[in-house]
Amino acid sequence: MSENGVGAAPEFIHLSSGSASATVALRGAEPISWQVGGRELLWHGDPEHWDFHAPILFPRVGASSGASVRVGTEYFPMPQHGFARRSRFTLVDAAGATARFRLRESAETTAHYPFRFQLDVVYDLTAESLVLGFEVTNTGSAELPYAIGFHPAFPWPLAGGSKDGHRVVFEAAEKDLVPEVAAGGLLARRSRRVPMDGTALPLSPELFSEALVFLDARSRTMRFEGPDGAAIVMETESFPHLAVWSRPTAPFLSLECWTGHADWEDASGELRERASITNLRPGQTNAHKVTLRSEPPRG
Repeated sequence: MSENGVGAAPEFIHLSSGSASATVALRGAEPISWQVGGRELLWHGDPEHWDFHAPILFPRVGASSGASVRVGTEYFPMPQHGFARRSRFTLVDAAGATARFRLRESAETTAHYPFRFQLDVVYDLTAESLVLGFEVTNTGSAELPYAIGFHPAFPWPLAGGSKDGHRVVFEAAEKDLVPEVAAGGLLARRSRRVPMDGTALPLSPELFSEALVFLDARSRTMRFEGPDGAAIVMETESFPHLAVWSRPTAPFLSLECWTGHADWEDASGELRERASITNLRPGQTNAHKVTLRSEPPRG
């Protein structure tokens, strides 16, 4: 299907590869289902706890100081995690196990973000994995300041039963101190300790009064593992920050990867000057990639 094709656009795109399937919504280019062998691996989006499944965060990750960004002398309202997760993407093409979605500037986006851009999200489904490629292009004549993130959630417990015995295993040992999350979702200049056990983070509902944010992480891979060894692995490319999030009573766990993060609570200044912002030159494209992989229980 071409970007300028005639006829009513679908609301959802279905991909298949062997015994695997995925469904992607045009709203947010968000995957809302990923199944392997008939088993659903994504959180089902119950609004009682959290009504997203696996949102794409752009052009900001987290909260902005004053719920706005400054460009030059003007302030623009900026929603939490940007606007892409609530924006309707265009389907550029789809065939079998692959699809490409696109978001460009519009009157709606320029009210928050006065820049020309193109964000493509490319899906590739295999029998064991779901791969998302993110391509950010500066189509304007000024530098494009942006951050992008991916925020998938998975059922916790992974295979029914109890939440006990689950853990997140990092590729490398991460610091056991993470920044506290201050009022309004901003990052505080103080830390909290998390119970790291080598490369593993044992999970419990009490951990999640707020997100656990691993800035400038050593790891590029996180493994959400159940007591039977069944796991969902998230491999990242060109995402320096990682996070783990849930809510104390929620039956899901989210693994997150970000190029940027929420503002510090004392942040000020232009958007281009904010911490962890990427400034993209006119005509330049940056690529980022996430691979989700399902692994069966041991034995």
